[in-house]
Amino acid sequence: MAGRIVVGVDGSEPSLKALKWAAGQAALTGDSLQTVISWEYPATWASLMPGVPPEFDPEQLAKQILDESIDQTLSPQEAAAVARTVVGGNAPQALLDAAKGASLLVVGDRGYSGFKAAVLGSVSSHVTQHASCPVVVVRGGPADA
Repeated sequence: MAGRIVVGVDGSEPSLKALKWAAGQAALTGDSLQTVISWEYPATWASLMPGVPPEFDPEQLAKQILDESIDQTLSPQEAAAVARTVVGGNAPQALLDAAKGASLLVVGDRGYSGFKAAVLGSVSSHVTQHASCPVVVVRGGPADA
């Protein structure tokens, strides 16, 4: 019986590698593929970014990043079969929630908000410790270090 593979995507190179790996794994296992991107306002949104126009929509921006990431990474046939999920909230919790009942959770080793000297980013480290399903962390190559 086919399951569901959840993959975190934020547009970073490691997340695109994770997306490609997850799509390959889904093709091998017959599992469906669900992509997840999250967004949230910083605690000091208005004071840090006073020039942001009132019509700015971070959810729409996240959706655009997800769509572009899928379109540039996967074939049109693969992209058409992918479930796309945009969630308001922090990335680790969004991924853990989406992965409930999944057969696998896939993330890159770091995204855009990582401390470069760390072996794993904060999101990948958190989900490996707390996920209710197996987790694959797709590591970048030497050029990504």
